[in-house]
Amino acid sequence: MNIIALLKKKTVVIPLLVVLGYFVLCIPTDKEKEFTPADNIPFEWKQDQLWRMLETTFLEARRQSCAQLKNRIDFGLDYIDELLQQLENAQPPVQPDDVHFIELEKELFALAPRTAACTERLPDYIKRCVTLRRVLKKISVHWDMNSSDARGRIYRLLYGSRAALEEVMLQAPPQIIQDLTIVEDVPSQTPTASILGVTIHSGDILVSRGGAPTSALISRGSDYPGNFSHIALVHVDAKTHLASIIEAHIEVGVVVGNLETYLKDKKLRVMVMRPSPDLPALKKDPLLPHKAAQFAMDDAQNRHIAYDFAMDYTNPDKLFCSEVASAAYKKFGLSLWMGISSISSKGLASWLAAFGVSHFKTQEPSDLEYDPQLHVVAEWRDRDTLYKDHLDNAVIDIMLEGAEKGERLTYKWYLLGMTRLFKGYSMLLNLFGGSGPVPEGMSAAAALKNRDFTAKHQRLTQKLRTAAQAFNIQKGYTPPYWEMIKLARESSQ
Repeated sequence: MNIIALLKKKTVVIPLLVVLGYFVLCIPTDKEKEFTPADNIPFEWKQDQLWRMLETTFLEARRQSCAQLKNRIDFGLDYIDELLQQLENAQPPVQPDDVHFIELEKELFALAPRTAACTERLPDYIKRCVTLRRVLKKISVHWDMNSSDARGRIYRLLYGSRAALEEVMLQAPPQIIQDLTIVEDVPSQTPTASILGVTIHSGDILVSRGGAPTSALISRGSDYPGNFSHIALVHVDAKTHLASIIEAHIEVGVVVGNLETYLKDKKLRVMVMRPSPDLPALKKDPLLPHKAAQFAMDDAQNRHIAYDFAMDYTNPDKLFCSEVASAAYKKFGLSLWMGISSISSKGLASWLAAFGVSHFKTQEPSDLEYDPQLHVVAEWRDRDTLYKDHLDNAVIDIMLEGAEKGERLTYKWYLLGMTRLFKGYSMLLNLFGGSGPVPEGMSAAAALKNRDFTAKHQRLTQKLRTAAQAFNIQKGYTPPYWEMIKLARESSQ
C-alpha cells in the first residue's frame, strides 16, 4: 500500500473513530436511582374558598378610605394583641390544638387585605407578625416538633403570617417597603460585627433564598413548602471583629468567605437567626455559638469538604448547606432542626433523586425557621426581589404538579458525551483543589438534567411574568399568590 492510499485511509478512519468514540460517550449508563420518599403526608392548605374571599375583601376595601377602614383595622389589631397575650400568659403552656390559635390565624388573614388597601397601617401589621413569632417560639419550645399537630400549627402560623404579610407588601407602593425588618433583639455574649446596619454575633445563622431555579426547588421541595434555600454560619473574630461566612456550595463544597462575597451572590431574601440564650446549653456556656462557628471555620480550612448531594445530615464527611450549621452546633451539644424535614411526595423525590438526593428525612433550609430554639433577629427583603421570589415559587409549584403526574427530568442525549468530557476535566481540577463546569459529586447526566430543568423554569417564569403584568394592567393590582398559581398553570399549557 503506497503512502497516499494510507493517508487517504487515515483521513476516513480517524474521523470515524472520533465520531464512534463520541457516540459511545453518549450512551446513557445512569439508571434511574432507587429512592424511598418519607412516609409523611405533605401539608396542603385546601382553602381556595378563603383565598377567593380575601381577594373579594381586598377589592371592597380598595373602594374605601383609610379613615373608613380604621375601626375594622383597629379592632383586628386589638383582637390579635388580646389573643397573643392570652396565649403567652397561659399556664400550663398551651398545646397545638388550642382554639386561640385558630382564631389568631383567622384574624391575621382577615386583616391582611384591609391592610393591603390601607398600606399606611403596614407597620402595625408587621408589629403583630413579629410579636406572633416571638410568642409562638416561646410556647412551642414545649412541643414535640416532630408531631404532625405541632408541625402543622407552627407552619400555619409562621409561614401563614409571613405569606399574608408579603401579600400586603406586594400591594404597597415600592417607596414605603423597607428593605430591613428588625424582628427581635436577642442577647448574646459572642463577638460582634455589623452587616447592613444590624449587629450580628459569632454563631449566628444566615438563612437565605438564592435566585436560581434550583433555589426555588429547594425552598418549595418539602412536605412544608417554604421560602429559603441556603444556610450559612457566621464567625466573628474576637480581636478584629471581622466576620467570616462558612457555607457549602455545590460547585466547590464548604468554603470560608467574607461578607462582601456572601452578599454578591444573588439573594432574594436573607434572615438572621440566633440561638436563644435561655437554652440550657447556652446558660452553661454562653460562648457555645462562637465555639461552634470556630469549629466550622477550622474544619473547612483544614480539610476539603465535598458537597453532600445525598443530604445525609448524619454523616459529617460531606456537608450540604444545612449541615454546616447543624454539624458544628451538634459538636457542642445543641441539636438544631427540632423538627426533621421530610419529603414524602413521590414526584418531588424522583426529581431530587435525579440530582443525587438519597435521604428524604433531612434538614431543609426553610424548616429551620420553625425551630423553637432559634429566634429571628432580622430579615432583609425588598419589593422587587420579593416579587421574583413569588414568580419563581409559583412556577416551581406548577412544575411539581407535573412531577406528581409522572413527568421526569430529562436531557438531550447528544450532549452527554461532551458533558462527560467536561466532567473528566472537572475531576482533574478537583484533584488540585479547583472546580470545573460539572460540580464534584454530580454526574454528567445530573448536570444535563439540571441544565434543562433550569431552562424550562426560566421559560415558564418569563411567560408568568408577562401574564402577571397583564393581570396588573387589567385589574390594577399585583396578582396574589393564588392568582399567580392559576396564571402559571395556564402559562405551562
